[in-house]
Amino acid sequence: MIIRGTPRLILRDWKERDRDLFREINADPKVMEFFPVSRSHDESDLAMTRVNEMIHATGYGFYAVELRATGEAIGFCGIAPANLYGIFPHGTMEIGWRLATRFWGHGYITEAGKSLLAMAFDDKKMPEIVSFAVHDNQRSIAAMKRIGLIRDPSRDFIHPRVPDTHPHLQPHVTYALTLERWLGK
Repeated sequence: MIIRGTPRLILRDWKERDRDLFREINADPKVMEFFPVSRSHDESDLAMTRVNEMIHATGYGFYAVELRATGEAIGFCGIAPANLYGIFPHGTMEIGWRLATRFWGHGYITEAGKSLLAMAFDDKKMPEIVSFAVHDNQRSIAAMKRIGLIRDPSRDFIHPRVPDTHPHLQPHVTYALTLERWLGK
C-alpha cells in the first residue's frame, strides 16, 4: 500500500523484504543513540508487525521510506498517535523518523516529512502535528526545523517511558505545527 510519493521517495507499508533494514536501524548504535535500548531481531520483527498492523488498520504509522529509483527501503517516516497521555492530549499526532546511517545527509527526511505534513494538513485537516526528541538530539531537532515545526518550550517534558537508568535521555523538547499556521492564517 503506497501512502505518499515524492520526487525521490515512496512512503508505503512494510514488506517482508524490508525486515533486514528494519532490524538494522533498530540495532544500530548511531541510529539508536538517543534511545535507552536497541531492539533485538525478535523485538524488531514484532515492532515491524505492529507498525504494519497500525498502518493497515488506521492508515497512520511509521511508513517504510523507499528510494523511488532503486526500490530500496532506507528507513521510516510517519505520522502516528503520540500516545503520551498526561503529556499530550488524547488524539495528538506526532511525526517521527529513523533512517539507516548510510542514508543520512541526503535530505530524505525533509522531503518525506514535508510530504507527510501536507497529507496531515491539506488532506486530513489535522489540527496539529507534534514532534519531540531528547534535548541533545541535534540531528532530529534540525530535521524538525527544516520541515517547518516550531519549538514550544512550554511543552517540553521528561519522557515517562525512559528509565531512571538513563537520566540524560529523559528531557525532551517539543516542536509543533498547527493547521492554522500551515495555512498561513
